[in-house]
Amino acid sequence: MSGGPGTAGGRGAQLKHTGLRHGWTTGACATAATRAAYTALLTARFPDPVTIVLPKGQTPSFALAVAELAGEPPREPARGPAQGRSGAWATAGVVKDAGDDPDVTHGALIRSTVRLLPPGSGVVFRAGPGVGTVTRPGLPLAVGEPAINPVPRQLMRAQVAEVAELHGGTGDVEITVSVDNGEEIARSTWNPRLGILGGLSILGTTGIVVPYSCSAWIDSIRRGVDVARAAGRTHVAGCTGSTSEQTVRAEYALPEDALLDMGDFAGAVLTYLRRHPVPRLTLCGGFAKLSKLAAGHLDLHSSRSQVDKSFLAGLARDAGADTALATEVSEANTGLAALQLCRSRGIPLGDMVAARARDEALRVLRGAPVLVDVICVDRAGTVVGRGEPR
Repeated sequence: MSGGPGTAGGRGAQLKHTGLRHGWTTGACATAATRAAYTALLTARFPDPVTIVLPKGQTPSFALAVAELAGEPPREPARGPAQGRSGAWATAGVVKDAGDDPDVTHGALIRSTVRLLPPGSGVVFRAGPGVGTVTRPGLPLAVGEPAINPVPRQLMRAQVAEVAELHGGTGDVEITVSVDNGEEIARSTWNPRLGILGGLSILGTTGIVVPYSCSAWIDSIRRGVDVARAAGRTHVAGCTGSTSEQTVRAEYALPEDALLDMGDFAGAVLTYLRRHPVPRLTLCGGFAKLSKLAAGHLDLHSSRSQVDKSFLAGLARDAGADTALATEVSEANTGLAALQLCRSRGIPLGDMVAARARDEALRVLRGAPVLVDVICVDRAGTVVGRGEPR
C-alpha cells in the first residue's frame, strides 16, 4: 500500500506569524506507524490515516505509505535476538514530513513492525534496518539498546495500551522500528561520533519539528557532552566547523568523542556545560563567528547575528590602533577584512577577540568549574588569535 507523507490538517501545519510549516519528528512517525500496525494485528484493518496524541495534546493524523499484515515475512528482518521470532506481525510505514525545516530525515520512510508476544512479555523494542544501536555509555539509553529515545518509547507504549484496550489485546508486543536508507542518512548526523552505529536515532520530545529551531543539533550537542563525561574526558572542544575541528585535533590530539560539533550554537554548549561541567573547554572557530560570541551573541548564525565592526574597532583601539585604523576597521566589508587590516599594522585583533569570547563564555558558565580557552582561525585554518585558559 502506498500513500503520501504524514499530515495534520494538510501537508504539515503553518506556524503562527512565521509563514513556516512545522513538521513531525521521527518519533511521532514511528508512533503513528506502531498504532496502525498493532490495530491491524487486532482487527485485520489498518486505520488510514492514523491519529495519535502527542505529549502536549496535539492530535496529528498520518497517511500510511506501507501496510503489510502477516502472510509473509517482513521485507527485511530485524537484527539481533528478535530475528526469526514466530508470531503474527504487521508492518506500517509513514513518510516523514519535516515541514519547512531543513531536516536530514525529511522524506524518510519510517516503518514499524509489530509482533504479538506471549502475555506478560510487555513492550519490547528492536532496531530494524536503518535504526542505530547504542554502543557507548552516556546516552539516555543503555549500551546495546536500539536508538529509540525515551519519549518516543513512551508514546509508542501509550498507543499500544490504548489500542489493546479498544480491541481486546494484551499489549504484549515487540516493536521493530526501521528507516529506509537510514544507515546512509546517519552518516551526515552525529550518530557515529556518539557511538550510535548502524543507522539513525528515533527522536523527539514533543513530536513536532519547529522550522529552523535546530533542536536535533542542540540535542546532539548535549548528548555529545554526556558521552564525553561518561568516557571520563576532562577536555572537550566546541568547534564551529570542520576547519576548526582539524585545528583542535592538531593542537590537542583530542579523541573523537571529545569533539563537539558546535556549529553556530555556542550558547547550547555553554549552558549545558554549566549544568554538566567538564574540567576544560576549548572553543575553536572562525574569527568572524567568534567575534559575535565576543560581542555577546550565543547564536552565531548569519541570519540571527551579525559581525559588529564598531565593536571590532573598539577592540582594535584597546589594542593600540590609532583613530585612522579604527575607522578603517569599522568600515571594513567583513570581519576577516578587519582582521587583515589590524594584522598588517601589528595590532593583535585576533587575540583580543579570542580573549573577549573566552570571557563571554565564562560569563555564561556562571562559575561552573570549567577552564576555558579560545582559538580563532581563518578560512585556511591558520590560528589568528588565542584566548589563554582561564
